[in-house]
Amino acid sequence: MRYVAAYLLAVLGGNQNPSKGDIEKILSAVGLEIDDDKIDKVISELNGKDIQQVMSEGMSKLASIPSGGVATAGAGGGGGDTKEEAKEEKKEEKVESEEESDDDMGFGLFDD
Repeated sequence: MRYVAAYLLAVLGGNQNPSKGDIEKILSAVGLEIDDDKIDKVISELNGKDIQQVMSEGMSKLASIPSGGVATAGAGGGGGDTKEEAKEEKKEEKVESEEESDDDMGFGLFDD
């Protein structure tokens, strides 16, 4: 991907047919390792082609790929609590109130 990006950067910079040296210069400027085979592959695939046309062809291919954006019928919404959940909450409230009453041990710090 970095080699394609470097090629596109060179094209955007005004170089319609970037060479291997142009791509190496861009990649080395940001400190990336260079694989000559990958650079050669990118140049052989893209050299002499109109980049705008290549990109539009790629976008049309991507449009035919399903993206998984379909909602399923089984997705639950944020509905109300069920009866079991409501009972559990009431039990928890009762347990807390019993614990609070044990804490005062029958007398308070400021009782008369």
